[in-house]
Amino acid sequence: MSQNSEKNSRHQKGACLVTGAGRRLGRSIALAMAQAGWDVALHFRSSAADAAALAQDISRLGQRAISLKASLDQEAEVRQLFRQAEAALGPLGCVVNNASRFEFDRPESFCADDISRHMQSNLVAPLLLTQLLYEARKPSYKKGADPSGVVIHLLDQKLANPNPDFFSYTLSKAALAEATRLCAMAMAPVLRVVAIAPGITLPSADQTPAEFKTSHQMTPLGASSRPDEVADAVVWLAQARAVCGTTLLVDGGQHLLAQPRDVMMMIR
Repeated sequence: MSQNSEKNSRHQKGACLVTGAGRRLGRSIALAMAQAGWDVALHFRSSAADAAALAQDISRLGQRAISLKASLDQEAEVRQLFRQAEAALGPLGCVVNNASRFEFDRPESFCADDISRHMQSNLVAPLLLTQLLYEARKPSYKKGADPSGVVIHLLDQKLANPNPDFFSYTLSKAALAEATRLCAMAMAPVLRVVAIAPGITLPSADQTPAEFKTSHQMTPLGASSRPDEVADAVVWLAQARAVCGTTLLVDGGQHLLAQPRDVMMMIR
């Protein structure tokens, strides 16, 4: 295949939106999607410089990229984010809901605002983007064709291995997990709606490097998920036509080891 033919084939994958794409796992996902041939809208909340640098990296790969700022706890900004992404890159074929609020609380100490903040960012915003993609793709969908779009939610292995730490976060992800099934039922065959559940992948909160290394090794395989492994799984789900309404665990088996506390708390 010639270089031009390869480039044209890659561009046929269309455009995707990755939330929280400026840093950490979102950056790995966005870069992997670009390497797989997707143009990428890079959402960020505060990491403007990181998102702009990533857009340049993606452009050097031969794919289009744009960085877009939005607060996911504001419905108007979520809707504007989708419109801006399509205006810049054309019709979106994929939304990766990676951005997430992750703050510590527990059932005996939470407040109503804790749950509201987590639900808005971790549940309502992903569902709005799912709905917007469905509404955008439905008019052009032809009966009998393959789905014309896919939504990939980032969940957490702890839903299969629950504990009361990070209570509001866990509730919001549990709700999104159920929404994955319900939206997949309601929006097929226009959209596929799927999810991926990583294990501990990068240092969180105030973890030290030593604490992260120890907690990352607390799995049957001796290592939980790595950023490139999660990103590769997202790329695969984006084109896995027969996968719908389910969650792929990519965690080194971490969900198989029941713990009474979050893994970050177990080593302190």
